[in-house]
Amino acid sequence: MPIYTWVAKTKKGRTIKGELDAADEKVARFQLKRRNLTIKKLKPKPKDMFANVSFMQPKITSKDIVIFTRQFSTMIDAGLPIVQGLTILAEQAENTSFKVVLKKIVSDVEGGLSLAEAMEKHPKVFDKLFVHLVAAGEVGGILDIILQRLAAYIEKTQKLKAQIKSAMMYPLIVVVVAIIVIAVILIFVIPVFEEMFADFGSALPLPTQIVVNMSRFIKGNIIYMVIAGIGAGFLFKAYRKSKSGKKNTDALALKLPVFGDLLKKVAVARFTRTLGTMISSGVPIISAMEIVAKTSGNVILEEIILEVRASIAEGQTIAEPLSENDIFPRMVIQMISVGEATGALDTMLTKIADFYEDEVDTAVDALTSMLEPLLMVFLGGAIGGLVIAMYLPIFKMAAALE
Repeated sequence: MPIYTWVAKTKKGRTIKGELDAADEKVARFQLKRRNLTIKKLKPKPKDMFANVSFMQPKITSKDIVIFTRQFSTMIDAGLPIVQGLTILAEQAENTSFKVVLKKIVSDVEGGLSLAEAMEKHPKVFDKLFVHLVAAGEVGGILDIILQRLAAYIEKTQKLKAQIKSAMMYPLIVVVVAIIVIAVILIFVIPVFEEMFADFGSALPLPTQIVVNMSRFIKGNIIYMVIAGIGAGFLFKAYRKSKSGKKNTDALALKLPVFGDLLKKVAVARFTRTLGTMISSGVPIISAMEIVAKTSGNVILEEIILEVRASIAEGQTIAEPLSENDIFPRMVIQMISVGEATGALDTMLTKIADFYEDEVDTAVDALTSMLEPLLMVFLGGAIGGLVIAMYLPIFKMAAALE
């Protein structure tokens, strides 16, 4: 079906624009007039020659989903039918990939599927958590409230991810820069000094000889080293994809000094935030625990949560099996126990999540403050050591002349 772009004015005189699907221009004009719009411009949208090339299409981001969720919640709260709200949002979506997904959902809902069932067909855009909460909202008649909770949940989850990325990226960037600078010095600068030292006719100091040997080795084997590095990256990626590899690397990550403690705090914050959101939305605890496990992002934590789920199915509380591992601190377990006893588990989980998100903030700031001087010392020491090693023969010759 052709797509038409349009510009029109509302009854209040505000200019708006968008896109719509219509069999022809006459149908498109009728659809716009039915919405009480005065058409200023209407024309067929030029065909995208890369429309069927998936990797050429824009990626659907968390920001796209949050904006959609909040706008859709407002429309449902205002009394708009689901199909009409989805149609408007599909027309206004700036991300073409997301626009296609929303149009498919509109078509499926019009065909008789529930909103959750239609969204479930697009797992890369709407995960199990999103689908289950929407289903709970449809059954309970509180879809607008559920969508608001989902938007807040996604925003907080993305904030956590951004904090972890910033904590990991800073030292990585500094180390990469240090390696590049050192490699440039060894490959291009040291050989110049080596030619100059050859005319001295005397043995080089040990530090200088070590640096010269390093330069010769790297210059002669740089291609093999690059290939080996790329190969190691691919091997690690393949190992991570295997079941045992992912489990071993996830277990190692949780045991890393400094970073391991940070990852545990993130795990607690994500677990409590996700579980609290699902329970407050009316999702049964057994179903909620399974979804929380799948969205945990760590195989070790996933296994722990699934064990907790099995214990709950046998009649135990959440707190009891959680106390049998070292991921969840005693304070968290006690607060969950109090929440279960008082019937306010969702509220207690939300409070724990808020607390640990603040803890992650503090931990990231502390980590950055600690790493900055250490990395600067490493970078300065490495480059300074090379410079001193290359100037030692010059100092030695100057001392001999005296």
